[in-house]
Amino acid sequence: MKRVYLADAHPDERSALRLALIDLNLKIVGEASDWLTALAYAHATRPDMILVDWGLVAQQSGVSLMQLRETCPEAVVIVLISHLDAREQAAISAGADAFISKGETTEQVVKGLRNAVASIRDE
Repeated sequence: MKRVYLADAHPDERSALRLALIDLNLKIVGEASDWLTALAYAHATRPDMILVDWGLVAQQSGVSLMQLRETCPEAVVIVLISHLDAREQAAISAGADAFISKGETTEQVVKGLRNAVASIRDE
């Protein structure tokens, strides 16, 4: 079973994502509601995939997804973005493997999660 760490500031969005991940037969190994917690604890859970809200990263000055990549080099990093604009390109160039727009329909979000799971390397 693939292991996922989930970082999003909004409890309702984390809950919805948690349900989608469970439906995809993924194990949620940890959650964070802020960037510093995600950065400090994600590595200890040995995740295969990390879902992180871009808003958490953007709120912290001087930080980037590369810090998360350094602590979890094997994990696929998926950035959740609320609005489609130049931030999506910034997220990918900042170290994300892909992004999923929170503004999409539930089906599109699940499709994006499915694609992300497919990109996880088997051990």
